[in-house]
Amino acid sequence: MTVTTVPTLITQLHAVLDLTNTEIQVAETRVAQARTEAVRRELTENAENGRLRAEAIERAIRDLGGVPEIVGPLFGRLAAALKAMAEQAQPFDEALLGDLALEHQLLDRARYVKALATAAGKQDVVRLADRLVTAHAATVDWLTTVLAEEALGGPAALRRTPFQAATGATIRLINVPVSWSARGIDRALDTARTTPPMLSALLGRGAHAGDVAVKTLAASRDAALETAEQVTRNEGADGIADAIHSARAAGGVLEADELPIADYDDLNVSQAVAAVKELTDPSDVRIVVAYEEAHKDRQGVVSAAQTRLAGIAQEVSGIGN
Repeated sequence: MTVTTVPTLITQLHAVLDLTNTEIQVAETRVAQARTEAVRRELTENAENGRLRAEAIERAIRDLGGVPEIVGPLFGRLAAALKAMAEQAQPFDEALLGDLALEHQLLDRARYVKALATAAGKQDVVRLADRLVTAHAATVDWLTTVLAEEALGGPAALRRTPFQAATGATIRLINVPVSWSARGIDRALDTARTTPPMLSALLGRGAHAGDVAVKTLAASRDAALETAEQVTRNEGADGIADAIHSARAAGGVLEADELPIADYDDLNVSQAVAAVKELTDPSDVRIVVAYEEAHKDRQGVVSAAQTRLAGIAQEVSGIGN
């Protein structure tokens, strides 16, 4: 046993404990952003598992002759609260990248703890470190998947807060001052569904051909979008019409016969889930989720769609390869 390694090991366990307390509070904060009940349960379970890991780390510190810091959980709550406040001024993807950075630090420190424990001959701590590595590696993969879902246009397992949605939309408006792609309007409409007052700005900026903006803004939201698509297509502005169609899809206001799954309204939950599992295009999954949430809102179908998109996102990210 390397005696000089033990103080370093205790120091690193203290650092991991502080970060774990922050992780617990972050997981609890994210529960409110869960898109489905399944994700909500998973995040709640993650927070509880984090508490169990924190208790195990505290025991390890005591067994090594150290004293766990009493203010650790308080520090974690404070750090998570400050993080949550800062995120309100960030786009959604930046908030997720912050979560991912936290998990990477936990993962790297857990691996370092394992090396220190091995050098010190502390097999109980080696086993604890293995447990931490497994947990944080899984969370890194999950967050990477959520980021990929966001990059593919969603729906991501986590929803943006209204502040994050507004911030993200503002940044996109600045970065795309002239033309709107179909994917850009997809993302903006997701923002508009979260913060409805922003829809007027979206339509005013997106439908700039002739009197289309006047006609659409004079009607209700759903009718305005449908009218805008028809008018622009009749006038030969197919690019704008396709973008508006994509916006209608993101808002869940397509007609049933426009969905990528035939006779969708006639399908029960089991049939709809089976059909969703066959989809291969992220935009098709997004269209079905938007329509489902706007109409029947069957959680089993939404969860199946979320799982399907997660699978596509993992393929894109190379997770599991």
